[in-house]
Amino acid sequence: MSIPGAVIIEGHVQGLANLRALSKEGIPVIVVDKVDCVARHSQYCKGFFKCPDFQTDEFADFLVDLARKENLQGWVLIPSNDHAVFTISRNAARIREYYKTVAPDMQQLETISNKGNLIEMAIENGVPAPRSYFPSTYELDSEKLYFPLLVKGKYGLSFYKKLGQKAFLVANREQLDVLLAKIEAKIAPSDLILQELIPFDKSIKTISFTSFSVNGEIHSYWIGSKVREHPIRFGTATMSESISCPELLAPSAALLRKIGYTGVCEIEYLKDPRDGEYKLIEINPRTWLWVGLAIACGINYPVMIYNYVNNLQQNYPAEYRIGVKWRNRITDYIYSTIGVLTGEFSLEELVKQNEGEIIDALLYPEDNKPFVAYIQNMFKFLRNR
Repeated sequence: MSIPGAVIIEGHVQGLANLRALSKEGIPVIVVDKVDCVARHSQYCKGFFKCPDFQTDEFADFLVDLARKENLQGWVLIPSNDHAVFTISRNAARIREYYKTVAPDMQQLETISNKGNLIEMAIENGVPAPRSYFPSTYELDSEKLYFPLLVKGKYGLSFYKKLGQKAFLVANREQLDVLLAKIEAKIAPSDLILQELIPFDKSIKTISFTSFSVNGEIHSYWIGSKVREHPIRFGTATMSESISCPELLAPSAALLRKIGYTGVCEIEYLKDPRDGEYKLIEINPRTWLWVGLAIACGINYPVMIYNYVNNLQQNYPAEYRIGVKWRNRITDYIYSTIGVLTGEFSLEELVKQNEGEIIDALLYPEDNKPFVAYIQNMFKFLRNR
């Protein structure tokens, strides 16, 4: 390997997309993950190494040892996992002796990843956000709460890991008290955030403003929307679409400038039908599940990261293709079928959503082993459940 390569951290669907994009440019890529991920089965993967849990300092030790053993001096780290980003930032001094990275510093991460801090910063900078409450105890004044409410963790991934859901919906004070009593052994009150529920209909979709920025100044951006997800309303995308939504540029630029952010991030919004405003939901300081759609539309984020840290010439596109869709056909088939059977949407709506150009999350010309591996891993997961 005559040129510095890239290390993909977590080889799930987004890691696979990053790997393929970098390999297409002749950049050698290896994958590290704590499980048998799909990206390791790609023909473009030059090596796979199993690692400790991303959120431990042992993971940082592992990266340093890997660089020494495999001669990875000057390689680029591209994480696709929040815990990995935190660990890299927490151990930045020693990791940067071996690798190049654009991971945010810990102060920036605390602003981005702590939803309480993020919402407060957004409001201070004129960016709309859902009405939120930050309980230090469970003694909440019912008269000041606007039900229904979403109960979420200030740190979303940790909340999900502990409770198996991204959020819980409560319709009244009684349901709230029951839920809080149920989860208090796993989640401290100081780690919770309660948010008003933005009214939902089929037209309300999560919209992602994504960008590559340097010191808070946006160089390129791309916007996409979830078309279908699981579970419906609060879930993970099974189909998404490239869209134009220029209204999100100004608030996103204000947030990134305030943070002084460098690198790739995803900023999620929901449009509130009551006032027509796009409300901030969260910021993810990394590439996200359907980054492959942005790449297919002309915004090649992993290559931007690689070129930036290596001081290589980089063209930052000002435009991208609109109307292209991305689909994980395996999960999308399962949950689309469930959605039709339960009346969430009609067969006619499903057919219409499937029209047009669609990028497959897993299938790729001459590189279909990850697709097979995904199916095998899914069956293993179901059997273990």
